Amino acid sequence: MPKDSTIKSVLIIGSGPIIIGQACEFDYSGSQAARSLREEGLEVILINSNPATIMTDPSMADHVYLKPLTTKSIIEILKAHPSIDAVLPTMGGQTALNLCIEADEKGIWKDFNVKIIGVDINAIHITEDRDKFKALLNTIAIPQAPAKTANSFLKGKEIAQEFGFPLVIRPSFTLGGTGAAFVYKKEDFDELLTRGLEASPIHEVLIDKALLGWKEYELELLRDKNDNVVIICTIENMDPMGIHTGDSITVAPAMTLSDTTFQRMRDMAIKMMRSIGNFAGGCNVQFAVSPDEKEDIVAIEINPRVSRSSALASKATGYPIAKIASKLALGYTLDELSNQITKSTSALFEPTLDYVIVKIPRWNFDKFEGADRTLGLQMKSVGEVMGIGRSFQEALHKATQSLEIKRNGLGADGKGYNNYEQIIEKLTYASWDRVFVIYDAIAMGIPLSRIHEITKIDMWFLKQYEELFHLEKEISKYTINTLPKELLLEAKQKGYGDRQIAHMMGCLESQVHKLRDEQGVKRVYKLVDTCAAEFKAKTPYYYSTFEAEIEKVDGTRYTSNESIVSDKKKIVVLGSGPNRIGQGIEFDYSCVHGVLAAKECGYETIMINCNPETVSTDFDTADKLYFEPVFWEHIYDIIQHENPEGVIVQLGGQTALKLAEKLAKYGIKIIGTSFDALDLAEDRGRFSELLTDLNIPFPKFGVAENAEEAVQLADSLDFPLLVRPSYVLGGQGMKIVINKQELEEHVIEILKHIPNNKLLLDHYLDGAIEAEADAICDAEGNVYIIGIMEHIEPCGVHSGDSNATLPPFNLGEFVMQQIKEHTKKIAVALKTVGLINIQFAIKDDIVYIIEANPRASRTVPFIAKAYNEPYVNYATKVMLGEKKVTDFNFNPQLKGYAIKQPVFSFNKFPNVNKSLGPEMKSTGESILFIDDLKDDQFYDLYSRRKMYLTK
Repeated sequence: MPKDSTIKSVLIIGSGPIIIGQACEFDYSGSQAARSLREEGLEVILINSNPATIMTDPSMADHVYLKPLTTKSIIEILKAHPSIDAVLPTMGGQTALNLCIEADEKGIWKDFNVKIIGVDINAIHITEDRDKFKALLNTIAIPQAPAKTANSFLKGKEIAQEFGFPLVIRPSFTLGGTGAAFVYKKEDFDELLTRGLEASPIHEVLIDKALLGWKEYELELLRDKNDNVVIICTIENMDPMGIHTGDSITVAPAMTLSDTTFQRMRDMAIKMMRSIGNFAGGCNVQFAVSPDEKEDIVAIEINPRVSRSSALASKATGYPIAKIASKLALGYTLDELSNQITKSTSALFEPTLDYVIVKIPRWNFDKFEGADRTLGLQMKSVGEVMGIGRSFQEALHKATQSLEIKRNGLGADGKGYNNYEQIIEKLTYASWDRVFVIYDAIAMGIPLSRIHEITKIDMWFLKQYEELFHLEKEISKYTINTLPKELLLEAKQKGYGDRQIAHMMGCLESQVHKLRDEQGVKRVYKLVDTCAAEFKAKTPYYYSTFEAEIEKVDGTRYTSNESIVSDKKKIVVLGSGPNRIGQGIEFDYSCVHGVLAAKECGYETIMINCNPETVSTDFDTADKLYFEPVFWEHIYDIIQHENPEGVIVQLGGQTALKLAEKLAKYGIKIIGTSFDALDLAEDRGRFSELLTDLNIPFPKFGVAENAEEAVQLADSLDFPLLVRPSYVLGGQGMKIVINKQELEEHVIEILKHIPNNKLLLDHYLDGAIEAEADAICDAEGNVYIIGIMEHIEPCGVHSGDSNATLPPFNLGEFVMQQIKEHTKKIAVALKTVGLINIQFAIKDDIVYIIEANPRASRTVPFIAKAYNEPYVNYATKVMLGEKKVTDFNFNPQLKGYAIKQPVFSFNKFPNVNKSLGPEMKSTGESILFIDDLKDDQFYDLYSRRKMYLTK
C-alpha cells in the first residue's frame, strides 16, 4: 500500500540549540528527514532556532523558520502556511516531542487540521509517564525492576522506606538523564529526591531498585503501518547499568550476549513497540540483563523517536534510520522501500555486520571547574567518536585515537596512570577516562578478577584489553631492525598506531611507517555495506583495516582493497572530529558546504571524519566517505591511496588546522590559505610584527615559557593581564589575572596540563567593547566582509559565550571604518584564500586587534543564516581557484538585527561556578531576530551584560 496521498506539506520540528543530552545527532536526523520527504515531492517547512546547523540551511527545506521553539511560533507558521497537512515531531529529540505535546494539549493541531505523523501522542505519554509505562509492561508481561512513582516529597520518602537502598530516581519527561541519580545511602536521599522532582516538568519521579552491575543493551527498531518490525542494530554498553548510555562506551554488534537471550530480547522489544500505540517510525528500547548464567532480562525504557543511538546505529550499519522512518511516517511499508546501500534489495531486512564499531563519548570537564567528574545516570558528555574495525580491539583503538585528548590510543604513549590508589579510585567511581585506566590497571598487574569485581565490566572485554597489553610487552622486546613482520601486522590489526609501536621500541613514528611500507603491511579499505557483502553495495562508505596477504595458485600475493581509486580530480575535506565546547556543529556545517561546493566545481569529494552524529558522515554527503580518525597516520594513508589535488583544512576547526603543518611538511597541497599564513596568525610574535608593519594597534603583549618569565614580563605590561596558551581553541586555559600571585598560579596550572606550550600575556583592555568580522579573500587580494558583529557583553567574555549582534548596534562610523580597513589589510597581508575571522577590542574609539583566524569560524553559519547567503559555498570556490571574490553578486537580506545567543548546560553541573570569562563554556547557540533596539529581549540582554563577567 503506497504512501498517504492526502499529505502534501509537512512541518518538521527541530531540536533547538545544542545542549548536553541533545546534540547534533538531531541535526543529522532532521536533515535526513527533510531530504527524504522532499524526495517524495512534498513541501517541507522547518522550525528550529539553531543557526549553526545544516538542518536550518535554506537548501534543506522549502521554508526554514529560525524561530524560538514555542507554540506561539508554531501558530505563526501554521497561519502563514495553511497548506500544512502533517507534523513530524520525532526528529528533534525530546524538545520537539515536548513541543508537539504542548501544541496538542492547547488544541493547536486540531484547530489547523494538522495530523501528527511518525508517532502517536498516546505513545509519548505512555513511554514518558513512568506509571503508565509500568502498567503497560505489566499488561504485556515484560519484566521490569521493582519501581514506584512519586509526585510528592512525602510519597518519595515512603517508597524509599519500602525498597531500601541503593535506589535510582528518574524524573518523568526529561532528556539526557536530567535530574536522575543513584542514591546509595539514606543521608543523600532528601536532596536528590528534591532535585528530581524539580527537574521533571510535571514534578514526578520514578523510584526504582538499582540494578547495579547488570549489563545494558539497546535495540534500534523500525516499524511500518502493517506492523512489520526490523531490528536495525543491537548495541551493547561496555559499562554496566548505572552509567547513562550517552556516557557509556558502546559496542555493536553486541559481543557478550548469547543467541537465546538475544532472541528473547528481540521478541520483547517488538512486543513493546507494537503495544505503545499505532504508529510507523523509529524506536529505541533499552534493557538490562543479569550478569549471571540465568541472563534475566528487564526492560528499562522505550523512546518512540529517533535518538542519539539511532544516529550511531545508522553510521554503524549504513542503514539510514531517519530517512526510512520519515518515509514510513508517510504510509510506506518497509517492503516497498529500497535498501539505500544496495539499491537492489528492499528496506525490509536486518543489517548484518562483518566488522565491529566502538563509540566513546567526549567530555569537557576542564570547562566546568569544580564539576563532579564521575559518571552516573545524568549524561555529561558533549560529543562522541566512533571507530570501525575488523575486531573489537581495532575499533577500540581507532575510537581512542579519534578523541583528540592528546592520547595515541590505549597505553604505549607514556601518558598512563601508575599510582595504585588513583587507578583503583578511577575504576571504583566511574571516571571519564576509565577506558584508558583499565589498560593501566592491567599494566600495573592488578588481576582481571579484581578489575571485574570493581567495575562489573564483562570479563570478555577485560580479556581483550589483557591481550593488547601482552602484545605491547612482546613488541617492546624488539627494535625497529629486529621486529618480525607477523608481530607488526598483528599490532596493526589490533589497532595500534605507528606512534604507539614507535613508543614501544623507542624509535620514530616515521621509521615504523617506513618499515610498514617496506614489509607490505598496508591499510586496506572495506565497505560499510549493511549486508556483510551478501549483496553488492553501491555506497562509497569505507573504513580501514589490515589483512594478511593471500597467496594465489600462481604464487602472487595480494590483499583485498574495496576502495577503487577513480581517475577524476579529487579534493579531501578534513572533518572536525568529535563535538566539544569551542568546536561544535558549526564546523560540520562548513565541511558539508565545502563538500557540496567542490562537487559543483567538478571534483570528486572525499570526506574524512569520525563523528557519528553529523551530516558530514552521512553516506551520501561526499562522493566518498572514510569513517576514520582525523589522526595523522590515517589521513596520510588515505591521501597516499587517493592522490587528491589537495586538502581543505580551513573548514574543520582546530582539528583539521592542527594537521596543516604535517601536510605541508610532507608536500601535500593545502587548498586555500597556506600553512605559513595559518602559522603566522597563530605565532603571536610574527603576527604582532605584521600588525606593527601595517600600523594596526594591538594590546601590549609578551611571550613567556615559564612562571618566572611571566612574572618578569608583568612589570612592563601592567595588570590586568589576559594569560593564554598558544595553539588552542575555545579559549582553553585563558584567564584574566590581576596580580603576580594569580599570574604565577595560573601559569603553573597551564603548563601542568599543556606542557612545553608558549604562553601569551596581553594587557587586558578593561571595559572595552568587543567586535568581530568574518571575510572572504581571494588570491588576488579582493576582500569581501560578510559580516561585522558587536558583542553585547564587554571584552573579556569569550566570543563564543557572548551575545553577538549583526549588524553592530553601537559602533560609530569612525570605528566601523577602522574595522573594515583593518580586516582588509590583515586578510591581504596573511595571503588569505578563503575565510578569515578577526576579533577586535574597541576602547576610546581606537580599534585594537585581539586575534585573527584564517579559517571558518563559529560565526560563519550564523551570518549565512541571518543574511540568507551561502558564504561557505562562495569561500570554497575561492579556495579552489574556481572563482574570485568579485565574481559573486553579494546580496545580504536582513531586516532589523540578528543576535547569536549562547546556550549553556550548567544544569548538568549543579555546583559549578556559572560566571563567564575568556574560556568558552557554552555548548550551543540560538538565533534571535529583532526589528529594532527597542525590543524587550534586546533590552533585557543589554541590561545584564556585565553580570557574569569574571576573570
